[in-house]
Amino acid sequence: MWFLNLELRQALYLCPSTCSEYTTGEGIPKDRDYEPQTICEHLQYLFALLQNSKRRYIDPSGFVKALGLDTGQQQDAQEFSKLFMSLLEDTLSKQKNPDVRNIVQKQFCGEYAYVTVCNQCGRESKLVSKFYELELNIQGHKQLTDCITEFLKEEKLEGDNRYFCETCQSKQNATRKIRLLSLPCTLNLQLMRFVFDRQTGHKKKLNTYIGFSELLDMEPFMEQRNGVYVYELSAVLIHRGVSAYSGHYIAHVKDPQTGEWYKFNDEDIEKMEGKKLQLGIEEDLAEPSKSQTRKPKCGKGTHCSRNAYMLVYRLQTREKSPTVEVPAFLQELVERDNCKFEEWCNEMAEMRKQSVARGKIKHEEVKELYKRLPAEAGSPYDFISLEWLQKWLDESTPPKPIDNTACLCSHGKLHPDKISIMKRISEYVADFFYRRYGGGPRLNVKALCKDCVVERCRILRLKNQLNEDYKTVTNLLKITVKGNDGFWVGKASLRSWRQLALEQLNEQDEDAEHSNGKMNGNAQNKDESNEEKREEEEELNFNEDIVCPHGDLCISENERRVVSKEAWKKLKQYFPKAPEFPSNKECCSQCKILEREGEENEALHKMMASEQKTSLQNLFHDKCRPCLGSWPQETDELYIVSQFFVEEWRKFVRRPTRCSPVSSVGNSALLCPHGGLMFTYASMTKEDSKLIALIWPSEWERIQKLFVVDHVIKITRTQAAGADPESALYDSEPKLCPECREGLLCQQQRDLREYTQATIYIHKVVDNKKVMKDAAPELNVSSSEAEEEREENKPEGEQDPDFNQTNGGAKRQKISHQNYITYQKQGIRRSTRHRKVRGEKALLVSANQTLKELKIQIMHAFSVAPFDQNLSIDGKILSDDTATLGSLGVIPESVILLKADEPIADYAAMDDVMQVCMPEEGFKGTGLLGH
Repeated sequence: MWFLNLELRQALYLCPSTCSEYTTGEGIPKDRDYEPQTICEHLQYLFALLQNSKRRYIDPSGFVKALGLDTGQQQDAQEFSKLFMSLLEDTLSKQKNPDVRNIVQKQFCGEYAYVTVCNQCGRESKLVSKFYELELNIQGHKQLTDCITEFLKEEKLEGDNRYFCETCQSKQNATRKIRLLSLPCTLNLQLMRFVFDRQTGHKKKLNTYIGFSELLDMEPFMEQRNGVYVYELSAVLIHRGVSAYSGHYIAHVKDPQTGEWYKFNDEDIEKMEGKKLQLGIEEDLAEPSKSQTRKPKCGKGTHCSRNAYMLVYRLQTREKSPTVEVPAFLQELVERDNCKFEEWCNEMAEMRKQSVARGKIKHEEVKELYKRLPAEAGSPYDFISLEWLQKWLDESTPPKPIDNTACLCSHGKLHPDKISIMKRISEYVADFFYRRYGGGPRLNVKALCKDCVVERCRILRLKNQLNEDYKTVTNLLKITVKGNDGFWVGKASLRSWRQLALEQLNEQDEDAEHSNGKMNGNAQNKDESNEEKREEEEELNFNEDIVCPHGDLCISENERRVVSKEAWKKLKQYFPKAPEFPSNKECCSQCKILEREGEENEALHKMMASEQKTSLQNLFHDKCRPCLGSWPQETDELYIVSQFFVEEWRKFVRRPTRCSPVSSVGNSALLCPHGGLMFTYASMTKEDSKLIALIWPSEWERIQKLFVVDHVIKITRTQAAGADPESALYDSEPKLCPECREGLLCQQQRDLREYTQATIYIHKVVDNKKVMKDAAPELNVSSSEAEEEREENKPEGEQDPDFNQTNGGAKRQKISHQNYITYQKQGIRRSTRHRKVRGEKALLVSANQTLKELKIQIMHAFSVAPFDQNLSIDGKILSDDTATLGSLGVIPESVILLKADEPIADYAAMDDVMQVCMPEEGFKGTGLLGH
C-alpha cells in the first residue's frame, strides 16, 4: 500500500544512504551483500526491488528483522500502520530536504478540532489536534457515510459530565463535537470491527456489512466548504476470519499510474480483471455460519464488505501521476539481485534438463526390461523384493542395492510367509539387476525353505484341529485315572491350555515378522526384540506351574492333578517341551526338608513374638509410651529408637508366621556420619516426632537383652528442686551435631524447591467454598495413591517387600548411615501425603515450571482459561505468570485454590482460546516503539 503511494516512494528514494562505499562513489564490492543500516534504507531497498525486480514476490525478512517483529505472533495491522508512520515521521524529521522531511505530514496528516460550546453563555472552546487516520464506529450502521456522520455527531455534556466554563466560572451544560479543519492527500479510514464485549470481558469482531463507494465526497463533513474534497478509493485492507484474536490479512491496492487493481495475499499477487475492485471471493471465504445476514445489493461504483478493516482514499486530482525513477545506487543493487535470480533460474532449468535426460534413459531401460521381466513356464527364475521393484520403477530416486535379508527364515532361505511380498522374475532380468545394482542374497528356484513349509503346515493343521482336541481333552479329563498310568499336570495349566496353545501357535506363525522386520534394511532393533523374548521367557509355560525352584515336582498336591496317558499325548502335541511328571514320580526331597524347617521356624517365631510382646507391652501400645511434649514426672531419663524399628517389630509380633523377626535396633539412621544426633529437642516434640519412639528406662533394659543395639540415644532432664517445670533443661547423648543439622534443613528446603514430576492438587472454589462435585476427567494424576491404598489394606507383614523375605532379620534392619534423608526414603513407610478429595485435581509439575505453564495444565483439567484463573496458596495470591513454581513456594503435595471468573460462553475453537490465554502486549519490545 505504501509502495503504491508514489509521493512517499519518491521521497524515500531521495533519502541519502549511509553506506560509505556509495557516498564515496566506489560502489559496493560484488563479493559482499548489501545490508541496509536504517529503517529508511530497508524501505528504500524493498521499494526498489518491488519496482524493478524480476522475482515474482519480494521477501521482507530483513525489514521484519530490523523492526524486531515476531512473525509467529498475531498482530493488528492498523496498529502497525499507525506506529510505523510515527516511527517514519520521526526518522525523516532529521532530513535537510523539506520534501523528504515533511512527506508523512503532507500525505497522511489532517487536522480536526474538539469544539465545546457552553449552553449558558455560548462561549466556544476549541482544541486543535492532528490525525493520521479517522477511527469510525460501525456498530449499528450500514454505510460508510453514516459512520463519518456519527464520528462528527454533537455530544451533550450534562449531569455529572458537565463542562467547567471559564466565562461562567462554574460547571454548565454544554455540547461537544468534532470539526474537520483540513484533510490529507491520503485519507486513512479505520473501521472499528474489533470491539470490547461487556458480557464476556473480551474483544470480538463485528462481521457486519458496511457499504462504501469508490468516490467519497468529504465536503459536507468539512467546517470550511470552499475546497475540493472528492476522494477516490485506492486501497482496501481485508481481515479474513471471524475471531478478534486470529485471522489473515489481504490488501487490495490500486496502481495510481495504470488504474489496475491488485490483490496482495502474502506471496500470491493477483491482477484484477477490467481495472475493477473485486471483493466477492474474500467475502465468501469468510462466511462464518449459515445464519449470517445476506449480503446487501451494491450499486455501480459501490462495494459491500463484512471484512473490510481499513479503507484508504486518495484526493482526486487531474494532475498526472509522477514518474518515479529508482536511484542509480539502488538500481545497481536490484540488477545484482536480478543476476543472481537469473543464475538460479538457469541452474534450475539445467537441472530439469538433466533430470529429463536421465529420465528418458531410465525410461528406455525400464521399457526394455519390463518386457522380459516375467519368468516363462519351465525357465529358471529368481525371487526379488516387490518393494525394491517398485522403487526401481519410480524414476524420481535411484534404487539402492537389492536387500533380500528381510525375507529369509532362520535357516537362511526364503520364508514361505514372505512369498506375498516377493516377485518372481526371469533369470535374465535378475542377472541384470544384480550386475547393475548389487546386493543379495540371490533367491532362485531352490531358495524356498522346505523345513519352514513343513512347520507352517504343522501349525495350520494344529490351529484347525485345536477346537476338536479341546473337546477331546475335556472329555478325557472327566475319566478317573486308576493306578500309576497317568501324568501330573498343573491345574492352572489345564484351565488355560487352549489359550496357551493358541498364543504359542500365533507366535510361531508371526516369528518371521518379529525376527526380520520390514524390507530393505529397516530391521527392528535387536536389543528391543531380545528384551521382548526375555520377557516372554519369564512367563510360565505349560505345566511349569508345578515345577519347584529346584526343577523338580512341587510338593503341593492342591496345585496339580493326574490326567490319563491319552490326554497327556494330546497336550504334548501342542507343548512338546513341557516338563513331564508320571503319576508315580516322587516330590522334590529338598522342598520337603525346607517345608519341615519352615514349620519349625514358624513355631519358633510364634513363641518369640509372644515372649517379646509380653516383655515389651508399653512398646506395643502407643498410649503407654512417654511423650516429650509432656515429660513424665516419674523419670528424668528417656531412651530413643527409630519409629521404623517399632513398626517393623509390631508387624512381626502381630503376624510372626508371615514376617521375619527383627534382631537389631538400627539407631545409626538417627545419627550423622560424625556420630552426632540429627534432631533437636524442639524438633522431636514437633515435626520429627513421627520419626522417633520414646522408651522407658525399664523397657530399655529389656530391649538391650532382646536385640542388638548399635547406638544408645538418651534424653536427660535436669531441673532445680521446686523450680517451674518449663525451666527444665534437656540434654541428649550423643550431643546434637549443629553442622549436620543445618545441612539437613538446607537439603530439605532445596529438595522442596528443586523437585521434578511432583504431585500438587488444584481445588476449585466458588464463593470461597470448595467445590465437591466431579469435574472434567483428570490429567497427569499419580497412580501411586491407589497403590498406597492397596498396600494399607494388605495384612501386616505384606506391606513392605523389604521385610517379607526368608533371609535373616539383621540384613533387613540394615539402614544407610549416610544421612537422615536416606533414612527418610528407606525407613519411613507410613504415608504423610495429602489425601485427594472428591472434585480435586492432581497434576504433575516441576519446580522450574512457570505459573503460566501451570495455568495451561489447569485449563485442560478444569476448562477454565488462564485469564479467568485466580490462584492462591496458603492465602497468598499467585499472579506472576513468569515466576517458577519453586520461587512461588509451591512444594510437592501443595493444595492450590482456584477461583474462576465468569467463563467465556464459547470455547468451540481451541485455537482462539489459546490466542487469548496470554495478556496482549502488542508491539512492546519491537523497533516500532523505539526499542
